[in-house]
Amino acid sequence: MEVNRISKKFKELKAAGRKGFVGYLTAGDPDIATSEANIREALDNGLDILELGIPFSDPTADGPTIQSAAQRALASGMTLKKSLELVASLRKDYDTPIILFGYANPFFHYGYKELCADAVAAGADGILVVDVPFGSDDEFRAEMRASGLCSIPLIAPTTPESRAKEILAEADGFVYYIMVCGVTGARVEVADDISEHIKMLRDCTELPIAVGFGISNGEQASVAAKEADAVVVGSALVRAAAEGSLKGLVTEISEVLAK
Repeated sequence: MEVNRISKKFKELKAAGRKGFVGYLTAGDPDIATSEANIREALDNGLDILELGIPFSDPTADGPTIQSAAQRALASGMTLKKSLELVASLRKDYDTPIILFGYANPFFHYGYKELCADAVAAGADGILVVDVPFGSDDEFRAEMRASGLCSIPLIAPTTPESRAKEILAEADGFVYYIMVCGVTGARVEVADDISEHIKMLRDCTELPIAVGFGISNGEQASVAAKEADAVVVGSALVRAAAEGSLKGLVTEISEVLAK
């Protein structure tokens, strides 16, 4: 597969001795114009990779913060098609990798082949599907691969090594390791078994490993990044955007990860 922006970004981070900052923001929250302004602010202040959340009416893997963001976005009229238009608008000014992060229903309804073609045309680099288990996503992954999009896998703390090897043999871009069992949302402290799980994943793949679900500040990002190649921050960014403190949080975390 041709190296795309995601792989290039991780090579750049490794060469610079830095850990990556992957940030999630919901497309269209609280409205389309404000959403784009918030994303641009994040990209201008240290975000290395953008996970663009595609709003869905039943985001079962997400906690209250991102559920509320999805509801606000849907109420503002955001759709998958408009999300792709947002990607195209951002791509005019940024070379930052962009991943479409969402649930199967909107992707299936749009059409896998059509979605992959339109995503590439807009400037997206990968897709992460939350609610389709490996083995049931063959058609979608085949379309991603044919289009040059990375298929980003999710690995849970409960995933056995044999299953991880199977999943990661078909993965591209990077591995998203979920630190906790449960939904997205800020936690008081970072899980204490990250090192053990990251070591197992290193034995299964050469892809970079990002850790997420529960990181809400610079201190937690520093702890999580010790063993991983990047951290993923979602709910905390969504909340900061709503409170008007997005720039400060992005700057804080990016400065910590650069040390």
